[in-house]
Amino acid sequence: MSTEIQSDTESLEHFSEEYSREYEQTQRELKEIDLLIQQTTAEVERLAQRNTHVTNRLRQIEAVLDTVPREDVREAYVAVLDTQQRLFTMRGQLEKLQSNQRNITRYLDLLRSVLEVTASTKADVQVMEEGEPSQPLVVRIIEAQERERLKLSRQIHDGPAQSLTNLILQAEICERLFESDPSRAQAELANLRNAVAGTFQKVKGFILNLRPMMLDDLGVVPTLRRYVDSFSDNSGVPAHLMVTGKERRLESHKEVTIFRIVQELLNNAVDHAHATNVQINLDLSDDRVRVSVEDNGSGFELTETLISPDADKLGLATMRERIEMLGGQIHFDSGLGRGTKVSFELPTF
Repeated sequence: MSTEIQSDTESLEHFSEEYSREYEQTQRELKEIDLLIQQTTAEVERLAQRNTHVTNRLRQIEAVLDTVPREDVREAYVAVLDTQQRLFTMRGQLEKLQSNQRNITRYLDLLRSVLEVTASTKADVQVMEEGEPSQPLVVRIIEAQERERLKLSRQIHDGPAQSLTNLILQAEICERLFESDPSRAQAELANLRNAVAGTFQKVKGFILNLRPMMLDDLGVVPTLRRYVDSFSDNSGVPAHLMVTGKERRLESHKEVTIFRIVQELLNNAVDHAHATNVQINLDLSDDRVRVSVEDNGSGFELTETLISPDADKLGLATMRERIEMLGGQIHFDSGLGRGTKVSFELPTF
């Protein structure tokens, strides 16, 4: 077996183990959601029964309204409004859980497909002849990963975003409280509307993180500009992108690789290095694309980290594998207390 084939086999083993862990974790999450759906369904049924009871009670009172004390009338209306509000809320939660259940089930199917592709590809690698190019193998691995992320992002876009409609219904119920307790209704309505706006922004941000749809439509440069701006707004850490050279589209799997590595380095800068500033440079020459990401965070001891388990936690080993499998190079420069700079380049031909 040649060195290239051995490297491919080891990389496939790494991907297979990573996706197997993800598959097991997702199975656990699905079981948790199944349990929540059972509990929420039981609560919805209980509230539906209570809603029927208090509604009937209100109709009885309305039938003899002139003989019922004003306080009893008010309590009956408040009971109906409160029960309906809670019922709408729980139904909205149930729909969201059911949507998440469908999305996670599809995600499991996609993960299973990726694992099957990986297993099949490992068999292909074993019969590859000496010196056979590994590029098609790399493309299959990356495209399988990105198909899974792309489909999941579309599902989340069509699922959780639609569940926001339920929050709007809740807002309408709050408005009805103006008749019985205007001050409380106004406060709750304002809070609810703020929550709707905040949730919607989070959903949009999640979609952008998971798989920016504009990556396929416009390419890596516009997507990075959008992502870096969003990252700065959401994290509070200033990040700046400088692009030089002639902007153009690259092969899809190379654009995906560039975006994913920059995304992971930005997350590392905030989550692990606690940086307060990040600079990204992207240079497109005729035959190569060069990218560097530099932060002013805590840094790390380079030699020790690259051979320690932290390399996997930071994604450094995976970054190196991806870049080298595509015929590129990557360099890490860091030290305790002096930040981190990661530079990589890929051929564009």
